[in-house]
Amino acid sequence: MALALALLLAASHRLDPSPTTVAWGYYDAKAKPVLRVKSGDTLVVRTLLTSSPERLEGAGVAPDQVEPALREIYKSVTDKGPGGHILTGPIFVEGAEPGDALEVRIGKIELAIPYAYNGFGPKRGFLPEDFDYRKMRIIPLDARAGVARFAPGIEVPLRPFFGSIGVAPPPAMGRVDSAPPAVHGGNLDNKELVAGTALYLPVHAPGALLEIGDGHAAQGNGEVDITAIETSLVGTFEVVVRKDLRLKWPRAETPSHYIAMGMDKDLVVATKMAVRQAIDFLVETRGLSKEDAYMLVSVSSDVDITQLVDGNVGAHVMIPKSIFVKR
Repeated sequence: MALALALLLAASHRLDPSPTTVAWGYYDAKAKPVLRVKSGDTLVVRTLLTSSPERLEGAGVAPDQVEPALREIYKSVTDKGPGGHILTGPIFVEGAEPGDALEVRIGKIELAIPYAYNGFGPKRGFLPEDFDYRKMRIIPLDARAGVARFAPGIEVPLRPFFGSIGVAPPPAMGRVDSAPPAVHGGNLDNKELVAGTALYLPVHAPGALLEIGDGHAAQGNGEVDITAIETSLVGTFEVVVRKDLRLKWPRAETPSHYIAMGMDKDLVVATKMAVRQAIDFLVETRGLSKEDAYMLVSVSSDVDITQLVDGNVGAHVMIPKSIFVKR
């Protein structure tokens, strides 16, 4: 009865990017919300790729194919930085308080435009000593065929996801750069977070202050040149306040795996964090001893590099659900 009532009361909201509905380059507990929703509500959120109209046109995008919202935001928004991502939000989720967790269920992800880009620049990416110059490639997207046409004879399967889904950091951190992922989530660049998955974020400020952006049509683990197949996306989400979860760091779940995460400037530290988070998860949810959980991760789970280029690098542990069988 309670579930039926909750579903009846749930509302649907639409949030599109505009000069008054984006946070350009930051997460901040003091940011003013642009939308208020309730736990259980559905959100349809449109996001913008992270490049300027001038760079897109310089790389070959026709002027009439540049999104008007992107032009208007570049023209009008002056409160921006220190990062470069244009994030739609922040969204205030009623009832979310510090110590809770916010479950972001990713229902559907659609392409908003028929093209994307990949690019690198000096002093950026994983190999700046090899590529100390700038280059951008425009990549046509074929939604019907489900591929990105990287070059003649090369097609990358579309697997869209949002590189950045995050909440406000602890107030003491102030405004944080949108690039490095951390305890607030943010620019995780985890390619597993496609439609049908869920992300769990620890809440640090009233309302959580959810922001979404950095759309990717596809990406490889590592994201080595600092960008994926960058594009604008439209996502459908359900947000749920979880009073029953106490998280130290973000976690995720796919239909087939649980995902534990770690982030740090040092890849070894980030990887150890992810493995420790996986152990904690197994102890908390499966009743294993710490020693048995350590063993189980070693014999069953994959430790992957998430990304190597965002200031804080990322690692994650894929724990397969298939190993948990009912007797």
